[in-house]
Amino acid sequence: MKNFKREILINGSAIIGAAVICGIIIVILGENPFTILFVFLDGAFGSFNNFSYTLFYTTPLIFTGLAVGIGFRGGLFNIGAEGQLYMGAFAAAWIGFTFTSLPGWLLVPLAVISAAAAGGVWGLIPGYLKSRFGSHEVITTIMLNFIAIGILGYLVSEPFREPGDQIPETPEIAAHAELPVLSDLYSLFGIDAGVSAPLNMSFFIAIGAAVLVYVFLWKTVPGYELRVAGESPSAAQTAGISITRITIITMVISGALAGLVGVNEVLGYRHRFMMNFSSGYGFTGIAIALMGKNHPLGIVITAFLFGALMRGGLIVDIYSVSLSRDIIYIFQGILILFVAARAVMAKQN
Repeated sequence: MKNFKREILINGSAIIGAAVICGIIIVILGENPFTILFVFLDGAFGSFNNFSYTLFYTTPLIFTGLAVGIGFRGGLFNIGAEGQLYMGAFAAAWIGFTFTSLPGWLLVPLAVISAAAAGGVWGLIPGYLKSRFGSHEVITTIMLNFIAIGILGYLVSEPFREPGDQIPETPEIAAHAELPVLSDLYSLFGIDAGVSAPLNMSFFIAIGAAVLVYVFLWKTVPGYELRVAGESPSAAQTAGISITRITIITMVISGALAGLVGVNEVLGYRHRFMMNFSSGYGFTGIAIALMGKNHPLGIVITAFLFGALMRGGLIVDIYSVSLSRDIIYIFQGILILFVAARAVMAKQN
C-alpha cells in the first residue's frame, strides 16, 4: 500500500508538471488555459456519452498496455504490439465474414479466440528467434510490424477486398458476430441514456484480461517463473527455470493480448477490418506500461488517463481556433519524459 501511494504521488506530480508546461504553451498561443481545461474535462467526462467515449478509447490501450507490460515482466521489450493487433483484427474479421452460418454464441467466441491466437502467433515468431538464435526482440518486433502491415495491405487490397469499395477494407462481418454496444445493453432494461458512443462489450473483456494477467503473474507458478526470469535470468537458470520456455511463453501471451484489440475494433465498432485503423495503440501501450509500472491495475488506470486525453483532445480540437489535438500529444510526450527521467534517476540511485 505504501508503494502504491508513492506511485500515485509521483505520477500525479508528473501529470501536474506536464499540465503546467502545456498551460504555458496554451497561453503563448493566445488561449485561456482554464477555458481549455474546462473544455477538455467536459469532453472527456461531461456527460454519460462523453464518458462512454473515454472508455471506448481506453479499451484498446488496456490491451496494448497489458501486452507490453507482461513483456517487460518477462524481461522482454515488445515493440511489435502494433503488428500483432493488426493480425488479431484481421483474424477476427475473417472469422466474422467467412463462417456466417455459425450461430452467434459460437461465432463470437471463435472470433475472439482467433484474434488472440493470431496476435499470439505473431508474437511467437520473435520469441522463437530470440530463444533459438539470440535475435534481439526489439529489432525483430519492429521488422514484423512492417511485415504484418505489408501482408494485410495486400490481403485487403486484393483477395479480401469489399467488391466495389474504394477503401482497402474487408466485407462486413455477420450481424450476429457483432458485440453489443452499451446503448443496446441499456435498452434491454428500458433505459434511454442517450449514448451514441461505440463503447461495447470488449471493454469488459479488457478488464477481464487485466484480472487474468494479475492472477497469472502473482497467483500461478508459471507467472512466478516469468517474473523471476525477467528480474534475474541467471537466478532463474540456477533455480531450473528454462529461459527459452519463458521467452516464448511471454511473447505469445504478449502478442495474444495485443491481438485482442481486434475484438474492440472489428466485433464492436467497425464490423470489418480496415487498414490504418490504429492510431498507434501499440506504441502508446509502451508508455502506458511504463507509467503503470507493468502492473495490471496501474495499466488500467493509465490507459483510462490516456483514453481521456484522446477524447478530450478531440473536443479541444473542435472547440479551439488556435489549438489542435496536437496539444494532447505534447502533453503525453512531456508526461512520458517525466516518467522516463524518474526511472533513470531511480536506476542511478
